[in-house]
Order: sequence, then structure tokens, then C-alpha cells
Amino acid sequence: MAERFSLVLIKPSHYDDDGYIIQWFRSAIPSNTLAVMNGLALEAKANRVLGDVEIDITAIDETNSRIRPHRIAQKLSKERGLVVLVGVQSNQYPRAMDLARIFRKAGVAVCLGGFHVSGVLSMLPGITPELQEALDLGVSLFAGEAEGGRFEQVLRDAWNHSLKPIYNYMDDLPSIAGATLPILPASRIKRTGGSLTSFDAGRGCPFLCSFCTIINVQGRKSRRRSADDVEKIIRMNLAQGVNRFFITDDNFARNQDWEAIFDRLIAMREQEKLNIKFILQVDTMCHRLPHFIEKAGRAGVARVFIGLESINPDALLSARKKQNKITEYRKMLLAWKHAGATIFAGYILGFPGDTPGSIVRDIEIIKRELPIDLLEFHCLTPLPGSQDHQRLYKEGAYLDPDLNKYDLEHVTAKHQTMSREEWERIYIEAWKTFYTTDHMQTVMRRATATDSNPGNMLLLLSWYWGCIELEKIHPLQGGYLRRKYRKERRPTLPLESPAVFYPRYVFDLIAKHLRLARQIWTLGMFRRKLKSDPGARSYTDLALTPVAADDLESYEMFANSEAARSEAAKMQASLVKIGK
Repeated sequence: MAERFSLVLIKPSHYDDDGYIIQWFRSAIPSNTLAVMNGLALEAKANRVLGDVEIDITAIDETNSRIRPHRIAQKLSKERGLVVLVGVQSNQYPRAMDLARIFRKAGVAVCLGGFHVSGVLSMLPGITPELQEALDLGVSLFAGEAEGGRFEQVLRDAWNHSLKPIYNYMDDLPSIAGATLPILPASRIKRTGGSLTSFDAGRGCPFLCSFCTIINVQGRKSRRRSADDVEKIIRMNLAQGVNRFFITDDNFARNQDWEAIFDRLIAMREQEKLNIKFILQVDTMCHRLPHFIEKAGRAGVARVFIGLESINPDALLSARKKQNKITEYRKMLLAWKHAGATIFAGYILGFPGDTPGSIVRDIEIIKRELPIDLLEFHCLTPLPGSQDHQRLYKEGAYLDPDLNKYDLEHVTAKHQTMSREEWERIYIEAWKTFYTTDHMQTVMRRATATDSNPGNMLLLLSWYWGCIELEKIHPLQGGYLRRKYRKERRPTLPLESPAVFYPRYVFDLIAKHLRLARQIWTLGMFRRKLKSDPGARSYTDLALTPVAADDLESYEMFANSEAARSEAAKMQASLVKIGK
């Protein structure tokens, strides 16, 4: 019999505030890194990089699959193999290390990579304590990207029991033109809500946002796959019954091949009548690219995520996000609405000038004046790998030592005016301010008026409301039917008694489903009302009003701060100059 090598790829989750792993029956966001690494593993197997050795590949996303590390360790301790902890973000690092300890205790080879390792090694001097802890356990660290034969070398080293302590490729980001294509088996994809899979059409972003890790891990130069490769990825997935895709580029609008890719997707949809749909991430200036939004709609972009971050120009300037112009927001958002896309927007809480009062005021302005469907709130977090983190680290400023909290939901640094408690309270209040029943109904009215699907909007609004109100978890980490296992709790916390854990878990499941059902019923009754209302399609409000020359005078967002008034004045002067 041929010799065998077991390769186990694990995308770890992280712990909630009670110490239990955030895991679902169906998770929301698929892992692109897991798809990339699985594709590389399949290619290595096909190319027989270990000679006559058969490579057995297992890919697991812990957000939707239970990991039994002791069973994996027991199996691999009797044969040659490697556990690769992939795509590990800072908030996932503690969980990844807890898994690594179990594997290493059994003598199993472990390699750990992802944004935390890459970000720390690219931005900080020397080896930080948490990375040194991994090295002391005998865990190999991988920084950078694994294409270009790099992962194949790791496999050879693991087979030969000669793994290097650190594989650092941060100074050599590879081209991904013609690179191995990311792919996950359908059995894994079906564990996400809507059977959604992901791929990256490009990597890197040209901007300089100080809170961003992308530019320091993936670089500021656009590296991209060809339209041919994107088509191949889509067809590989269509062959296994998957037709919904999340294109994970941090900013697809800056992918220099966006038009060629859109044209290919349009041809597939309009000529071949393929039912394919996409989620994109773009910047606030994408509407200035001729035909970008129009072609996105024809290409099947059903949802778009936009990093709005703030409606205060001073806040945007402090984060070096100069590309965001509040005077362009309405034009851009209305263009997406007319293209039929559902708009998700990110909004950061905790810029230097923020106060609880100013945050609530700005959210109320957004509700009235901007046609955003779903607003996501994040605490301004100095993520390892960002310029913000590097600056605070060098200054010796306070940074929360628990990496599990670096998930954009927790306060991890000090604010100039708000206390930690005030910041934490306003984070929760922000969600409650936006997701009121009245405003969710307004969002559904706008969906009907712009020929979007109010039923789909109902489900999305209920998902966001439920994640925050019921699960106390950010929607990006959300899913359906929370899983908890009594013995799988963070090692720093005690195991709970079965008499306490199980009754509470069952009661919570029932209570949460009852509350969710009531919420869906409430919005469902409103949806019925909309369907029977002959005037529903003619609904309009301040947010849906077409952009006009007097916007700068009639909208509060242009007058709620000195910086906003200055921005509006500049735009007014430029309009006068060109005769508009």
C-alpha cells in the first residue's frame, strides 16, 4: 500500500464573552482563506509533491463544524500528517493556540498562519510574546501568502520532519495571475446560510486608512486574477450546485480588471442565462468609475458592502480615509439602489471627536438622509497589523492584552473623551437606535419603491436584529442555530455543571426562537401591507430624493459640524466653478 500523509486544514473560530466557541448550524460568512488553502492542497496532491505518498485532505471551518481536536491528535499521532491553522485573525489567535496545544502535546506537527502572524511580523519589531509562545510549543508560523510553491515546501518539510520555525514571505507578495484557484467541496459550502462560497478576484488596496490591516498584509498594489480565472472558479462551483459568491476583495472597485470581470459575468448571465449572484466590497467613490455600478447590477451583484465609516469629515481625516467624501455619499448610494443592490455599510464608533450624543445624532441623520439598508457598527480597534496598532504599541499606550477581544465589537484601547463603559454602552445603543421597528419598516418601504425584494430585506433585517438583540454577537459572526458544547469552553474559565449548562442552553434556544418568530411575524405583516398597497412603489422620502444642487443646503448631514459645513462649501464652490 502507498504511504499516506494526512493534511488537516482548520479555520478556527473564537470565544464569546462566556468563553464558548462561536459556532452555528449554518454560519453566515464563508472563509476565503480556507478555500484558497484547500485549492493549494488539492493541487499539491494532484502534482504528487510528496512523490508516491497519498495526501488525505480535510478542510474544516469551525464557525459551522465541530472540531474534535483530541480525536484528530490521536489519529495523526499514529501517522505522518500536518495540522494547518489557516487565516487566523487576531481575535481567533487564542482559540488557535488552544487547539495547537492539544495537537503539539500529542506530537502532531502544526503550522499557523493568517492575518495576525502576517500583520505582527510586518509592522512590529522582533517576535511578540504570543508568537514566541507558539514557537516555544514547536508551532511553525507562516507569514505572507502561500502561492508560488510555498505551501508545497511546507508539505515537504512536514513530511521530512523538518518544518522551519518561521516561513516569512511578507517582503515577497506573489502574483495571483494564473495562480491556483480557491475551491471548497459542496459539502462544506452547504454549511453556510444560502450555500454561499467565496473567492478573491484580487488582493491589495491603494488607500492609507490607519485602522486597516489589508494594506500592510496584502499590500497597496492591485494583484488580481484574470476574467478567465474568475469564470473558471464560477464554473467549478456551478458544477457542484453552488451559484452564490462572495468576492472578498477588500475593494473590488480598485481591481484594475473590474470591467473585464463584469463583462464576463454579464455574458454568462445574459447570454447563457446562468443564475449567478454576488456580494462585493467597494469604496465610496466607486460611482465615479464610468459604468461600474451599472455593470455590477447586470453582472448579478445583489449585495454590496461599503466602508462608510463616518459622516464627519474630521473623523475620516483622522483615520487617513481621505477618499471618503460625505458630499458624494448620496449620489453613490442612490446609484446602487437604482441598480437593485442591497446596501450594507460599515460605521466606526470611537473616532477622537465622537461622544455618545454625537454618535446617536449622526445615526438619526443617516436614517433620514441616506438610503442604507443595513448599517454595521464597529468599535475603532487597533488591530495588530494596522498603523493604529503600530503607533500605540511604540508609544507604550494601553492595548487590551486579550487578543480574543480584537473583533471590532469590544473596546481594546483608550478614548480621548469617552470612558470604556461609555464606549461599550454607546456601541449597544447604536444598534438599538438604527434597528427600530419603525426604521426597519422604512427600509422595507424603500426596498419596495426601488424594485428590491422586501421579503429578502425582511430576512436580512431580522438576521441583523437577532444577532445583536438575541445572540449579542456582531452579524458578521452570526449564523443560524447557535451551537454550544459544555466541555468546549475557553481553558481559562471553569467548566459549568451539567445541571446549569444544559437547561439554560435549551431554554435560551426556545426563548430566542420565540422572540425571533415574533419579530419576523411583525415585519411579515408589514410586508403583506406593502404588497397590498397600490402606492407602495411610489413611496419616497428624504433619502430616496434624487440628488439636487440644493442638497448641500437642505440636508442636515452637511451642517452638523464645522468640518461638514466646510466640505459642503468646497463642493458648492466647485459646482459654481463648473457652472452647475
